[in-house]
Amino acid sequence: MSLSVLIRRGWLSLLLVAVLALTPTTAPLVAQSSDNARYAAIVVDAESGEVLFQRYADNRRFPASITKVMTLYLTFEALSEGKIKLDDVLTVSSHAASQPPSKLGLGAGQTISLDNAMRATAVRSANDMAVAIAEHVGGSESRFAARMTAKARELGMTQTQYVNANGLPDSRQITTARDLAVLARAVMRDYPQYYRYFGLHDWAYNGRDYRNTNGLLRAGNGYDGMKTGYTNASGYNLAASSVRDGKRLITIVLGGRTTASRNAHVAALMDTGFDVERARARGETIQIAQTFFESRGFGVGQELPGGVEYASAATEDAADEGVAYTAVVASQPQPLRVTPAPSEVRAAAPVQRAEVRTTADLTATLNGGNAPARAAPPPARPAARPPARTPAGAWSVQVGAFRDETVASNWLTEVNRRFRTQFASAERTVQNAEGWYRSRFTGMSEQAAQGACAALAERRVTCMVIRPQG
Repeated sequence: MSLSVLIRRGWLSLLLVAVLALTPTTAPLVAQSSDNARYAAIVVDAESGEVLFQRYADNRRFPASITKVMTLYLTFEALSEGKIKLDDVLTVSSHAASQPPSKLGLGAGQTISLDNAMRATAVRSANDMAVAIAEHVGGSESRFAARMTAKARELGMTQTQYVNANGLPDSRQITTARDLAVLARAVMRDYPQYYRYFGLHDWAYNGRDYRNTNGLLRAGNGYDGMKTGYTNASGYNLAASSVRDGKRLITIVLGGRTTASRNAHVAALMDTGFDVERARARGETIQIAQTFFESRGFGVGQELPGGVEYASAATEDAADEGVAYTAVVASQPQPLRVTPAPSEVRAAAPVQRAEVRTTADLTATLNGGNAPARAAPPPARPAARPPARTPAGAWSVQVGAFRDETVASNWLTEVNRRFRTQFASAERTVQNAEGWYRSRFTGMSEQAAQGACAALAERRVTCMVIRPQG
């Protein structure tokens, strides 16, 4: 299979609760794949350090260019200690010049100021400039890498090891999502005066304009910095930070399939984290934030009854490998107040087929409304009339729900591009439901909707079939 085909395969971020319509004996669907060796995520309150959500946060991963956060951390340290200055002139060595892209492309012997080299590293993710900085600060890249590992231990990054300054592939260079969150907090805490480098939207140098590889910086919503990364082995990585209502959160996602879907996953995790913070500010008791995230469909959920059909439980996000997760069974509507004991969280509720539940909640809103009501059993007399036939062309397929309308629209376009055959006769629409923008294909027959969702499931793209209303 060609690399281009593999790159087009993605995994939609866990923005929805992926479920199957259950019978009393149905167990959660487990979508296992060897590809899930790359995904990891964590959401952290930057001030308190509280972990709001984590998934594989302590499993070792490849950092790729997020490595450069540590490279710049040590540079900030040297600047604050007066060992180097922003206007220092760096001479590019042959070793630095030989680094593969992405790079600024200066030749051996050419010069650049330290300030511009730092900007190139943060904005352009220039591998050559990261090495040039390492040589300037540490004497050689190898000595600098040893200092990077030592600093990681000092900061409490117990699972991280560095062997180069730019994150280019090396099986010895490893980290975890938790360690990267520790590093992100350390940058903000120790060198707030230099954190701005990670938030530069663009940078002009030698007549060229360079745009930051972190597209979320241009999305608003308080995003103000951190770093992207990608190699074939790592997938698409992103460390992001956002400030809203006076609160700062840090989100790390590793192992994404594409830039767009990785960004969407980070945005969804970040939105959910801020929902937790806002709920607490209103006096809501949320003792275990992880449970709140799980009620939104992130991570592994509990087995509970449900009435909405979903196709798949994978996320969407990488280059040549995929990441699959355990599907979460649809829960009954849960209140914003999430304070059950651990045993209660995992307990399966009984299936009550005659009961119609109509309580609106966050999960129902995310999934497009309340779970469809099930008709009560017909009385013995008179006999129940046959159900009304659903008009053809009134079914829909939902492929995502996002806080950002642009993200929702872009994802709808991407799914349509990849599944043109399945949605050839459908209309694309982004529907706003209480601040959630739902990406939907509408105007489909039941057979077409079910078939399209099945096709998406085979490619590990999450979707759900929406029956006509009324």
